[in-house]
Amino acid sequence: MIIILFRILLLIAIILLVYTFYQYYRSPKRKLNIAKANNDFYFLDQQDNNKKNIQFVYKGCSFEGEKYLGTTEQAFEVVDIHVFVCESMELKGFTRDDLYFLEKEMLIRYPYAKIEWKHPVNKLVLTPLE
Repeated sequence: MIIILFRILLLIAIILLVYTFYQYYRSPKRKLNIAKANNDFYFLDQQDNNKKNIQFVYKGCSFEGEKYLGTTEQAFEVVDIHVFVCESMELKGFTRDDLYFLEKEMLIRYPYAKIEWKHPVNKLVLTPLE
């Protein structure tokens, strides 16, 4: 009887281990960290949850954006996004074209949004083109 009970407990432990590995593999935070390490673009967002912030990585730099709900002519939509850099030293080498790319990606997901960049990115966006 004890041997059967031990086998059942061992089977439950193996199933729990496989489930934990599967959850770790599918974790969006892990994918965000991998994209940061590889200098790729990754956009992490729950569009159906307005209380969750946007997180994205581009060229090894982490950004976070706060979404604000407002009204449009048709319905309630996200109308403001305030974006800030998690670590400002990671911005080295960023150009204005990179910021325009990030704005375009956000506007694809939230077409009614007005994007406001926080310091120090707003200094690059506000400088006139030469």
